[in-house]
Amino acid sequence: MRTVNFYRLLNGNSPIEEFLDSLTGKQAQKVLWVLQLIEELDVIPRQYFKKLVDSEGIWEVRIQFGNDIFRLLGFFDGGTLLILTNGFAKKTQKTPPQEIALAVRHKEEYLARRKKS
Repeated sequence: MRTVNFYRLLNGNSPIEEFLDSLTGKQAQKVLWVLQLIEELDVIPRQYFKKLVDSEGIWEVRIQFGNDIFRLLGFFDGGTLLILTNGFAKKTQKTPPQEIALAVRHKEEYLARRKKS
């Protein structure tokens, strides 16, 4: 079993919550359904979840709803806690490098904050 948490900025805002709020109700339902799969299944099909190559441990949650493709990026804190950092609607074949860089930056901030406490 995994646990999915949303990364929070220093001001308390969550980029993932803001992204989910931007979706339609049915799109958000599909995202939450995929997140539930990730929490409950021992082996998650690659169509929903995969590790990005050369990305400093960043994983990608993959959601398709009709013609819309959404991605949530995150990382593992320990073996079972997945921290999701940012989400976006995918418009190109490759995951945008700036989105990966943002996820890496949030990961570094999260680990630095955790180390202090």
